[in-house]
Amino acid sequence: MIEQALEEIGRGVAEVIDIERIEHLVRTYYTEGTTYTVKAGFDPTGADLHLGHTVLLQKLKTFQNHGGRIQLLIGDFTATIGDPTGKSATRKVLDAQTIAHNAKTYQEQVFNILDEEKTEVVYNSKWLDALGAGGMVALTTTFNVARMLERDDFEKRYKGGESISISEFLYPLLQGYDSVVLKSDIEIGGTDQKFNLLMGRHLQRAYGVGKEQAVLMMPILEGLDGVQKMSKSLDNYIGITEAPKDIYAKTLSISDVLMWRYYELLSTQSLEAIATMREEVEAGSLHPKVVKENLALELVERFYDTEASVGAKAEFDNVFKSNQLPSDMPEVSAKAGVWICKALVDAGIEPSTSQARRDIKQGAVRIDQEKVSDEKLNLEVGEYILQVGKRKFAKVKVG
Repeated sequence: MIEQALEEIGRGVAEVIDIERIEHLVRTYYTEGTTYTVKAGFDPTGADLHLGHTVLLQKLKTFQNHGGRIQLLIGDFTATIGDPTGKSATRKVLDAQTIAHNAKTYQEQVFNILDEEKTEVVYNSKWLDALGAGGMVALTTTFNVARMLERDDFEKRYKGGESISISEFLYPLLQGYDSVVLKSDIEIGGTDQKFNLLMGRHLQRAYGVGKEQAVLMMPILEGLDGVQKMSKSLDNYIGITEAPKDIYAKTLSISDVLMWRYYELLSTQSLEAIATMREEVEAGSLHPKVVKENLALELVERFYDTEASVGAKAEFDNVFKSNQLPSDMPEVSAKAGVWICKALVDAGIEPSTSQARRDIKQGAVRIDQEKVSDEKLNLEVGEYILQVGKRKFAKVKVG
């Protein structure tokens, strides 16, 4: 059982610092029943979670299955600074009301995956507000500027003459100090967080905590394009609160190559089962579309239920296999003579009129299932079904 647990914990992992400590904690749990703590921090800089976030949440769930008690840290204090990781400029400061709203939303969503009874939700404002000026100055003495500038994004910005605020230097120190207060045994995060995660080990040693947390890093999940990391700003994401039919359809839109990456990082199926499916696909005895459909069903069921996943598949098959219209779509009203590009934007199925024009030129826009070629078209009085690509539909009433 111990070896199986360690194999599940190691699944999809990009890098581990102090694997011996993780193995010791897991073995001690199975031999003596002693639990251990696993910290993961989320700055509530956005309201909704997407599948990229769930890569960490899935790993936390795995630790819960094998003796880990999760310290789900909501960085309501650090969010006021903004994590400088990967940023080429100082981030905009969020107001307290936005942070509080986002933090509440995060909590509502994470328990779609995590076991609430094995999770402690903590806010770092509790101890960072109390740290005070003296404590903050003492914290800065534990690390020097030269080492801080070794951090990749800081180094690039410094050499490029870009501004770096002192508050951004504080961010990794504050994240590390969280591990001092929580006395975390393990901390997990993305590969882009390595500097911050190692800071926790450094500060636990500097403050004499009596332990140094192990660090486990997960790879960054690619978005639907298979190239850039999943991001709402890049519009290549699958949100966990999206409608079942959208989660299902978006999952089916990924490439056959990316599908295996999603299986490894998102599915609860065993590595052996995934390897068998891959062999069958390569041998031609199993169609990759079937494998992708099963993944889409699993994801919808995780965030909704079986009925929703079955309904999403039926809706998809109805629209895309039978070339029928979806049973529900947004409806908007417009005045007679409305420009087609504006109608597409007002209906919410195009982000801008310039993108609408490009899609019309590329043959991706349809009215009542007929391709549109005239980007200057004006719609007269009537009802129209507008469509962009295979997934976006809207009904427009012009009058």
